[in-house]
Amino acid sequence: MNKFDVYAYGVISSSTLHLLSQPFPKPDEYAEIKQTHFMTGGEALNSAIVLSRLGLRVQLDGNWIGDTPDGKRLLVTIQKYFIDTQRLKVKKGFAGVQEIVFSDEQSRTIFGNYIDLLSTTRKWNIPKKTDLKNARIICIDPPFLSESELAGKYAVDLGKPFVSIDCPYDHILSNAADVVIISGEFRKREYPQVEISELFSKYQSLAQGLVVFTVGDRDILYGRKGMPIKRFKPYQVKVVDSAGAGDSFRAGVIYGMLHEWPDEKIIQYASAVAGLVCERFPGVLNSPSHVEVEQFIKNKGKDQ
Repeated sequence: MNKFDVYAYGVISSSTLHLLSQPFPKPDEYAEIKQTHFMTGGEALNSAIVLSRLGLRVQLDGNWIGDTPDGKRLLVTIQKYFIDTQRLKVKKGFAGVQEIVFSDEQSRTIFGNYIDLLSTTRKWNIPKKTDLKNARIICIDPPFLSESELAGKYAVDLGKPFVSIDCPYDHILSNAADVVIISGEFRKREYPQVEISELFSKYQSLAQGLVVFTVGDRDILYGRKGMPIKRFKPYQVKVVDSAGAGDSFRAGVIYGMLHEWPDEKIIQYASAVAGLVCERFPGVLNSPSHVEVEQFIKNKGKDQ
């Protein structure tokens, strides 16, 4: 029997989340801060929290945590969600990864030190194959270069399904993944001149698993190699905090995979998880239980 349902490897950050009462301001303009909350950041960490609140056993691994008050507070916060932190290292002399997020009803704007994390010497753990062996499914963030790729190779070697996000279509974490989720933000940054249908076809032609394109409240595109592109309209919700929407969507996908649901049900469930997170503040820390997600889907079905 596996010790964990999910092994999550990737970015771990402390975050200060500011909820704005109006759209994020243009230069030289003003916006009122409605609420402020200490938050978690980083794709792997946020996905891990949502997965844990859905009732899954999660082990977290990734970058080091700073030996600072914020870093220690972050570690305590993670442990409150019953996430296994045995691999996480608190490093003396390291300030840690931090971000400040401004969230309004339509967008979130992030300031952080992620470039410093990724552009200097390695500040993250090397994944251990035994950890992946002890999990049912693997969740991988791509930024840690050869170490992220190593996690993907371990997953393939062990025959473990893995889910990745935001990586080029010819990358191992894209074409070997059981599911790869590509955000609108990543597409806009990396492939600004490529039509979405053309880009989806490129991913689809090389992928062994399911390809998913998300972009806020617009249609989710998903499909497998050789199959027609399918669409799912995200649930309409009153957005309060969109900062963890993508991470929550991935958590929903992983939950569905563990239950061996068909693609359509997985996308529906993931969209519901993300929608519920967007309705709350702070969304990730108050993410829904499985019962709440099922009730949300049932209620939305009645509304249609």
